[in-house]
Amino acid sequence: MTSLLRIGARGSKLSLAQTGHVRAALAAKLGADPGTLEIIPIVTSGDTIQDRRLIDAGGKGLFTKELDEALLDGRIDIAVHSLKDLPTHLPAGVTLACVPEREDPRDAFVSPHARTLSELKPGANVGTASLRRQAQTLYARPDLGVVTLRGNVDTRLKKLEEGAAQATFLALAGLKRLGLEARATSLVDTEEAPPAACQGALAITARTDDARVADMLGQFEDANARSEIEAERAFLEALDGSCRTPIAALARVSDGSLRFIGEALTPDGVTRWRRT
Repeated sequence: MTSLLRIGARGSKLSLAQTGHVRAALAAKLGADPGTLEIIPIVTSGDTIQDRRLIDAGGKGLFTKELDEALLDGRIDIAVHSLKDLPTHLPAGVTLACVPEREDPRDAFVSPHARTLSELKPGANVGTASLRRQAQTLYARPDLGVVTLRGNVDTRLKKLEEGAAQATFLALAGLKRLGLEARATSLVDTEEAPPAACQGALAITARTDDARVADMLGQFEDANARSEIEAERAFLEALDGSCRTPIAALARVSDGSLRFIGEALTPDGVTRWRRT
């Protein structure tokens, strides 16, 4: 069967799940056989690093570099990313061609020991590899410890069960896309702790000069999601945000208005700057 579209994605379980959703939705929009939209898994540098934080190995581009190369080499037509992994500046020849409808952007608190962060016992360890989640945890609960917890969703849940930490945070969108929403103990109030910029949103990148693909993806664009992520990415860029900076941002469009909340913290959680 001839491929109508070759879709590149990371080979992780979550990436393939969300890319499968994109493929099915795109096929429905285009009136095409889903089998003509081929998913091509591509291993990225970020997928191979499990023993340290991404900030110690190069940052966000670790999850996109190989997909960008595959696009520019013509091996794939589009690439599907979690938008929060996408650098604010893309390589020449690559464009953010489509932002589909956004999933719930909130963080999920996951713990067998407490219902919320505030209920954890003093001295308990929260596992995360995110500087933002570390800083927000310590800002709210300076009496807690933070330990590094890396890996995919299943790996982090398993480590939690094995006692590597007493609690962790995961993106609710990822849990939902994997059918694991029930693993969330509670959901984090975005007024108390906003999520990572663009959390819950997907990005579809393509070659800048590919008019055929641009026409296809135009039917899949969500205007509200695009407005939200552009505001959040502008905040990141203004603060020179990266994996090395604890920054949170959330924009929501409702009734034609956009509401924004953004914050930056010191990694130790001692100081927080917030703008709304």
